[in-house]
Amino acid sequence: MPHREPGTIRNVAVIGHRGTGKTSLVEALLYESGTVNRLGSVADQSTVSDFDEDERKRGMSISASVTHLEWEGRLINLIDTPGEPSFQADVLSALRVVEGAIMTVSGVLGVEVGTERLWRRCDELGTARLVLVNLLDRERADFFAALEQLRERLSDKCVAVEIPIGTEQDFRGVVDLVHMVAYLHGEDASGHDESVAIPDDLKPLADEYHDKLMDVVAETSDELMERYLDGGEITREEMAVALKQLVTDGQVFPVGCGAATRNIGSHGLLDLIVEGLPSPARARNVPETGGASTLAYIFKTIADPYSGRINLMRVYAGTLKGDSQLVNSRTHGKERVGQLLMLQGKDHTPTDELGAGMIGAVAKLKETNTGDVLADVDKPAAVEPIALPAPVVAFAIEARSKGDEDKVHASLRRLQEEDPSLDVHRDEETGEMIVGGLSQMHVETVLERMHRRFGVEVDLKPPRVPYRETIRKPARAHGRHKKQTGGRGQFGDCHIEIEPMEAHEGYEFIDKIVGGVIPQGFRPAVDKGIQEAMRKGELVGAPVVGVRVRLVDGSYHNVDSSEMAFKIAGSMAFKQAVASADPVLLEPIMRLDIAVPEENVGDVMGDMSSRRGRVLGMDPGPGTTVIHVEVPMAEVLGYAPDLTSMTGGRGDYTMQLLRYDEVPAHAAQGVIAAAQRDREMVKA
Repeated sequence: MPHREPGTIRNVAVIGHRGTGKTSLVEALLYESGTVNRLGSVADQSTVSDFDEDERKRGMSISASVTHLEWEGRLINLIDTPGEPSFQADVLSALRVVEGAIMTVSGVLGVEVGTERLWRRCDELGTARLVLVNLLDRERADFFAALEQLRERLSDKCVAVEIPIGTEQDFRGVVDLVHMVAYLHGEDASGHDESVAIPDDLKPLADEYHDKLMDVVAETSDELMERYLDGGEITREEMAVALKQLVTDGQVFPVGCGAATRNIGSHGLLDLIVEGLPSPARARNVPETGGASTLAYIFKTIADPYSGRINLMRVYAGTLKGDSQLVNSRTHGKERVGQLLMLQGKDHTPTDELGAGMIGAVAKLKETNTGDVLADVDKPAAVEPIALPAPVVAFAIEARSKGDEDKVHASLRRLQEEDPSLDVHRDEETGEMIVGGLSQMHVETVLERMHRRFGVEVDLKPPRVPYRETIRKPARAHGRHKKQTGGRGQFGDCHIEIEPMEAHEGYEFIDKIVGGVIPQGFRPAVDKGIQEAMRKGELVGAPVVGVRVRLVDGSYHNVDSSEMAFKIAGSMAFKQAVASADPVLLEPIMRLDIAVPEENVGDVMGDMSSRRGRVLGMDPGPGTTVIHVEVPMAEVLGYAPDLTSMTGGRGDYTMQLLRYDEVPAHAAQGVIAAAQRDREMVKA
């Protein structure tokens, strides 16, 4: 690919709530530009950007996919992103490397939960935006109702730059309010939009919305405003230049209309991308390069079992050439950059270079992962990392075939490079391999991908809740370890007192020995024995916390005493003391912030009450209410699908640990009984 000046490039993320037609829109833009000669569809599994087997199986995007096209002498890099919140890490990473975004909105459902969440993220990143009201050929679709929702719930700076020709099944084109021309669909055999005069019956409405757009544009300068108020004409060229500056500065969000599956509105949208969205040369959100003359940011990693690691990158400075060498600012190690690639969905085309502003890929870097910076100097200014959402659901996994444990772990680590929102670790308390994600669907999809790519299968089961054990009252105990074996024996003897600490937290060991009844050298061994005993309590085998221990008395033998003997004595004394100190079970209490449509607030609150939850408060918003709840972790391990069912997929939540509280007696009995059964099964 020939060298591109940054001013001739447009980097655009296509974002929106799930089901608003993002993949179909990318396909339509590729077709309208002549990049592909056939309009693919999600239903036929024939789109360029949804090429992964998981995506075709589920009929939805799961990961970000990069495509590119040419239009009016500009190179447009499009990143098709998932709308399902389970896979939002790729959306956030894509927004980090583009100057502009197209927000797709359903002409039937209007602004949805995902729309608002993504809009806020674009505000934070300073991303310029266009809005496409899509699906206007569907029953009950209404462009003007959606436009009003956009203005009420997202920003009053949303302004129509197009209006539809026809409604629902009769939707057949758009009126471009900037150039005051219409595009009708299907007037020629190619299935592309054709430029025609505005239909007579639409002229009054077109003039009305053109004037509204002129009101906004005229405010960009005193000279234009004065001319506008005096009845003078603002040329179309002046209007386009002013509109571009407003969009770049985040002062206006143009709203267009279309039906991507029928390729209606694509021509006007491509013009709008070129004329309205900023190039890398004009963007507000480009990071400082810290003195580096060449700098690239890795925004996504693909773990391919055959090609190895493929890193998708955005070049922020300089020109990156194949067979060159750069420094990874995280590892400070040198990376040899081999063959550079341009991406068109699953197809990778070799290219000699990637200039500033370009998006491309490179294969087989040694230690470079998502979020890393490559530069020609060490320690360039850091590109601000993306704040990824924390996992809200976790499952324990077990290799289906014995001997595959290491392979499972290695495969998951590879997939974690591809999806940094995935959490993979081994639970030190239970010994289980834990996989955490943003939903049950997220985890299941990752495990399906692992099976398909790396040939390993696992069984999925809910993880054990990380319970704790503590005591309610003080107690005293005596531990004596005495053993005679014919030679040198073992002897350790100690008396301890224990008491609960505040807030069920911490551990404290206090040496109160007077007169040397236990030599100084043996007392730390008592402490060590107690701490080992605390790792597994007697109720359910969970760690014991919130205990203060005093070593108050004991005795020793000149020959037979040893550190090991006192360690065992300390452990024995602690277990006896806990048994008579009213031991109780503690459970983790989580804080959930649940965003739901207004009509579902009652159902969600009632459901939380049934889960032993307590509502802390609510933040009503336009169409969406955020409910703040504290609830035991045991009650919400599988909450994601339940919330989806209650809200029709429109609910969302985040979860974090608050504290540990005592488990109510009736619930504790069940947990303790289950733990006892597990221990008996292990013995059997």
